[in-house]
Amino acid sequence: MRRLLVIFSMIIALALPSSVSAKVQWRETNHVQGRSLTDPKQTDGIEIFQRSGIITIRTQKTIQVKVFTILGQLVSQATLSPGISELKLNSRGIYLVKIGNITQKVAI
Repeated sequence: MRRLLVIFSMIIALALPSSVSAKVQWRETNHVQGRSLTDPKQTDGIEIFQRSGIITIRTQKTIQVKVFTILGQLVSQATLSPGISELKLNSRGIYLVKIGNITQKVAI
């Protein structure tokens, strides 16, 4: 039983993106490229963008944002000020961005 637990732990560790263990930080920016993954008319003006390993959020108000791996592990949690903020992720994968009652899947 113990051996099975050790093997299972190793499989889980290998399956998790390396960015999960590394601390990632949001930073403010003044530019946005591409098309929004969300409709700002339906999301209180919040727009989410993705490009080259970066998640970008444009908001008109202060928001709480959480980013999870597809397995549900928290990657980042922050309070973003109005404006444009971006989060650079080091690992490719599918992430879930949660802002209030908005949840958006983002593929990096």
